[in-house]
Amino acid sequence: MGENKDFVKEITNIEEDFAKWYTDIVLKAELADYTDVKGFIAIRPYGYAIWENIQKYVDNKFKEHGVKNISMPVLIPESLLNKEKDHVEGFAPEVAWVTVGGGEELEERLCIRPTSETIFSTMYSKWLSSWRDLPYIYNQWCNVLRWEKETRPFLRSREFLWQEGHTIHETAEEAQKYTLEILDVYADVIENLLAIPVLKGRKTPTEKFAGAEDTYTVETLMHDGRALQAGTTHYFGQNFTKPFDIKFQNRDGKEEYAYQTSWGCSTRLIGAVIMAHGDNRGLKLPPYVAPIQAVIVPIAMHKEGVKEKAEEIYKNLSKKYRMELDEREQYSPGYKFNDWEMKGVPVRIELGPRDIEEGKCVVVRRDTFEKIDVLISDLEVKLQDILDDIQKNMYEECRKRVSQKTTIATNMEEFTKNLEENQGYVKTMWCGSAECEEKIHELTGAKSRCIPFEKEHISDTCVCCGKPANTMVVWGRQY
Repeated sequence: MGENKDFVKEITNIEEDFAKWYTDIVLKAELADYTDVKGFIAIRPYGYAIWENIQKYVDNKFKEHGVKNISMPVLIPESLLNKEKDHVEGFAPEVAWVTVGGGEELEERLCIRPTSETIFSTMYSKWLSSWRDLPYIYNQWCNVLRWEKETRPFLRSREFLWQEGHTIHETAEEAQKYTLEILDVYADVIENLLAIPVLKGRKTPTEKFAGAEDTYTVETLMHDGRALQAGTTHYFGQNFTKPFDIKFQNRDGKEEYAYQTSWGCSTRLIGAVIMAHGDNRGLKLPPYVAPIQAVIVPIAMHKEGVKEKAEEIYKNLSKKYRMELDEREQYSPGYKFNDWEMKGVPVRIELGPRDIEEGKCVVVRRDTFEKIDVLISDLEVKLQDILDDIQKNMYEECRKRVSQKTTIATNMEEFTKNLEENQGYVKTMWCGSAECEEKIHELTGAKSRCIPFEKEHISDTCVCCGKPANTMVVWGRQY
């Protein structure tokens, strides 16, 4: 027990300093590390393995929706970025520029992509000619660069990994429909793979993406009650297709501008998993996304038959599950238990000489720390049941927290009190004015998360100004 306490001391208490706790987890669970380049992180193999599992799941879902992957240049000429006024204004503070190449000053500055609407639009204008070519449903998995002022691994760093989808369609209706289809894909990924409940809705005009007509979002709530935007989709209408001359001959033989969407999710999802599920023992990974679903820790490896039996079980289970066998001789079993708990492995399988004699092993759940005796002969089947139950339980724990941390306010006094006493989502009515939105942010630090698709009528008046209001908005402090 002393060994366990000493190990756990290495992590800051989650209730005392959530930000420090988060950084401790990232570093000690070996997910990522800071580099010598200010604002840039290195994603370590364990962290990258989580991203690979997310990427694989998302990519398969995309392909079910007709998505084809593509690759676009990392550098974008300044003239392209300037073609869409709102877009360039929205990204100007975050752009990094390349001015010298091969030792010579460039004729035109090139920006390192903060996002790729402009380069996609340029290529679409070259490739598109007829309505028969449509739709273009393309996506790229890549890195982007945004000159963030602060660094918090996976949540905010100057370079991050993501996917960005860019589509063009024949009609506005088709483009709008597709924007919502992809939002449902993101909700599926976050709820069913990452075991985190989402709030789906539309962003307010001040919070929408630069250049979009409408932005839709899936919002998530973290352990400390702050919101994390986990994925967004954007309907552009013809805001990019007109300046970029993306035209096609329509069914009547007339020239028409296409209708466009874009959408993205990023390595920020790893941050969401850490902050939604982690505890004072470290990371806690949902089984479906965990790089290692179960680890076998042999006890008394020096005793005859223990190591061999552990290796036999490992070989058998590895055919079906993502497994690890911990045969490190320099560490005690207690240290190993804590180490794997820190890394959030959903299941630990303990196997000692007496267990082998009795034909069983001890299965320990990371989510509840329940110890279950399982016959070795039943392990392959039972393990699946246990992993499925852990996945469901982790989702349910998050759902309960969201419910507990969602409050209603009808005036600013209630709003402020709710956030201070129970930080989380606050539901209110809103008159629709940007002034009220800004005032709420100034007074409370909360921003509008979204106008939910599931509408509720809380009162007849705006929470801020008291004027008539018929729009319900969910607010929250954010990451």
